[in-house]
Order: sequence, then C-alpha cells, then structure tokens
Amino acid sequence: MAIWTWDLWQWLAVFQHELLLFAGIFFLIGALDDLAVDLTYLWLRVIGRGQTPQVNRNELQQRELHGGAAVFIPAWQESEVIRETIAHLLAAWPQEHLRLYVGIYRNDPQTLEAAMRSAPGDARLRLVIHDRNGPSTKADCLNRLYNALCDDERRMGQTFKSVIFHDAEDMVDPAALGLLDSVIASGADFAQLPVEPLPQSSRQWLGSHYCEEFAEAHGKAMVVRDAVGAALPAAGVGCAVARDALDQLAKARSKDGPFEPESLTEDYELGLMVAGNGGTCRFVRARGEDDLLIATRAFFPARLDHIVRQKTRWVHGIALQGWDRIGWGGGVMERWMRARDRRGPLTALVLLVGYILIALTLLMVVAANFGWTQPIAMSPMLKVLLIANLAFFVWRVAWRFAFTARNYGVVEGIFAVLRIPVTNVIAIMAGRRAVSAYLSTLFGGGIIWDKTPHSRHPVRFENVRGRQLVSTSSVEALQL
Repeated sequence: MAIWTWDLWQWLAVFQHELLLFAGIFFLIGALDDLAVDLTYLWLRVIGRGQTPQVNRNELQQRELHGGAAVFIPAWQESEVIRETIAHLLAAWPQEHLRLYVGIYRNDPQTLEAAMRSAPGDARLRLVIHDRNGPSTKADCLNRLYNALCDDERRMGQTFKSVIFHDAEDMVDPAALGLLDSVIASGADFAQLPVEPLPQSSRQWLGSHYCEEFAEAHGKAMVVRDAVGAALPAAGVGCAVARDALDQLAKARSKDGPFEPESLTEDYELGLMVAGNGGTCRFVRARGEDDLLIATRAFFPARLDHIVRQKTRWVHGIALQGWDRIGWGGGVMERWMRARDRRGPLTALVLLVGYILIALTLLMVVAANFGWTQPIAMSPMLKVLLIANLAFFVWRVAWRFAFTARNYGVVEGIFAVLRIPVTNVIAIMAGRRAVSAYLSTLFGGGIIWDKTPHSRHPVRFENVRGRQLVSTSSVEALQL
C-alpha cells in the first residue's frame, strides 16, 4: 500500500514504532552505562575496596586539628536557617583553630541580623559583608570569602591548612571536621564526604526523592569514581580543599579569587579543577559506631517549582556550562565520568519520548480494540530490545531500593521505588528549563544566583523518622 493512502491510525502506528526504536536504543545505552558502574562497584566490594569503615565519632569530634581550618558559607536570603546552621556547626566542632566565614550581601539585613544572633561571644565566627548587592552568584560570594580569608592570614602572619565548604541550610556531622582534617593532613588536596538528604513528611513527599538519588550517587557512583582514578566533583557541602590547592586555582585565574563568578556550579568544578592541577582527590565514606554515615545532612526543597529550579541549575551548570568551561580532558575513565555527568539533557529527552510512547501505546490499544487500526507487528530484534530494557529496569529498581533501604530503612526504600515516575517527570522539566536557560545565556542573558529558598532546618527536630540528629550541645547553643 502506498504511504500517501495511509489513514491517521496507520501514520500513528508507524510513529509509535519509530519512537519505540529510538527510546529502546537510548534506554539500553544508558542501562549499559549504569551496568558498568554497578559491576565495577560489585568488584570493589569483592576485593574489599568498597567497604565503608567504622570510626569513633566522639574521638574525631574532639581531635585537635593539624592546622587552621576555615569554613566558607555563602548566604543570600537565608534568615530562616542561618542561625541554626552557625550555632550547630560551632557547637558540633569545638576545635579552637576553626574559623567560620559567612558571606552576607549588603542588601540582606535579615540574614545579617539572624547570623549576629547565632553565636554571641564565639570569636571563631567571621561575618563578611559583600561589597555589592545580591544576588550575584554563589561563586562570586565565595570569592569574597576567599579574599577575607587572605586578609586575615596577612594580619595573623600564618596560613590555614584547609578550607571547608558548606551551604546555609546544612547540618554538619560532629565527626566531619576531624575526618576531613585527617584526610587533608595525610596528603589529599581535595576530600568529599557523602551528602545525606533527610526524608520528609508525607505532606512534603517530593522533597524525599533526593534521598534515593544521593544514596546511590554517594554510596556507589562516587566510590567507583574514586576507585578508577577519575576526578571527583565537589558537592559544594562537606568538602575540603587544601589551602595550597585553593591558592593554585586563584593564581590560575589571576583575579577576584579561585572561582569563576559566571559559573552556576562552581562546587562541581572545584574538585575537577583541583585534579586538573595534579592534585589528589578522595571520596571519604565512613560510619560512626551508631551506624550512621559521617555525612552532611539537610532538608532539600519540597515544592515542585523549587525542586525544578534547583535541578535546572545543576543540569545547566554541569551538563551544558561544563561542556564549555572544562571540556573533555583526561584519560578514558575521566571522559567516561564526564559523559555520565553531562547526559542530563539527553536523559530528559529520552524520558519524555518514553512517556509520550506510553500514552501513544494506550491510545493505539484502544483504537485496535475498537477495530479502527491494526498495530504494526514488532520485529524479533525489537522484542529483544524491549525485553532487555525491562530486565535492566528491574535491575535498576533493585539497586535503588537496596541503597535507599540501607541508609533510611525498608519503608523509605519502597517509597524510593514508588517515586521513580515522579523523579522522571522532574528530570524532564529540569532538562527543558536548563536548555532554555543555556540558550538564553548564548544570546546575552545574564547569570544570577537562582537559588532555592530554605525554611526548615534539621536542628529544630530531635530526630527525623527515628534517626537521632541533634546533640545536646547543639540544642543548648541555640537556647543561648
């Protein structure tokens, strides 16, 4: 039959077949990519390199530092959480040689007021007022903190050993500072601790989807990345950089500071830049005697628009800006990992095609039942492709459940599986917005710190779903 004689249903059937072929091939490519990481991780477990050691949380908390440690927290409109963050951090980390630098914009008096009430009398706190109106970018605010640190070093006549990065909504682990200090003192130029998003209530169900994403990323992918010798992207929180390594980055830019003000994901670039300068990077994963990870904890955004905004910034900065800014340098393993980092927009497109295909298939089934059309028969090759993708999907679900359940319990592991469609829709929305934002910058659009607002802090909760979170000293500090 000539194609010009086809009716609408025949055209839709052909369209369905082509979409099925497109989605099936690209889903399979992504599945094989993930499988390579999975098998590498399993091999590391077999040979003992994937094990998570246990440490003494109290001993690490009280351990003297090998040198001065500066903590950078950039803040813009964080008056609702900054007081808890500062008070808890200074109570959890009692070391004398700690200095906390909080960057506050001159047109944000609410955040400044909250920060001033956070730790009265603690000389370790430095509030740094940015000399421009906000928001600029997080990288720009970090450069202001870096310059304040340099000024302090000149006045004191001594330099710090390490710089640690956190966000304004973070709750630090009491053992984290001692652990990071030990790793930097042992010769590492960059060290990253896991991030552990906290599960949220049923009313804020969307916010809990970060749990399974970070459980796999920081329980498996980063472990593999460290083991194969690829550069480690910083998460922007719970990471430390040797002071000398940070100076090298600043000298390479020769202006402002070590961070590119136009970057949306300066945290991601940080670890890669350190490695690019020949530095040693380590992913540091350990558990305390209570079986909880030594990790940075926080409540992530729970509203759909806030989640999409945050993930748009990640995809834009990592997948699109990263392609321009840091390229494809390195060996085979490095190129593989950077390709994985940058597959966000393609993943969003393939997921969108997949959901369109589901809707179209349902429509064609209904049409076939009414006798309006005859579906195109699938070839044996296409059947094999679909069966392979189904098998890989079941494999992926099992991994997601296992890693989430290990960190958060079986119930949260089940929720992680149920949230897969929601996670996919968020990825599609963020991918579309990221591409639009990137195209806007190509035609002269500006870049600002399009951050998400934060209103809930873990310190206000003694525990979340049975997980002890806050020490007595932290609560007392907030009551001062």
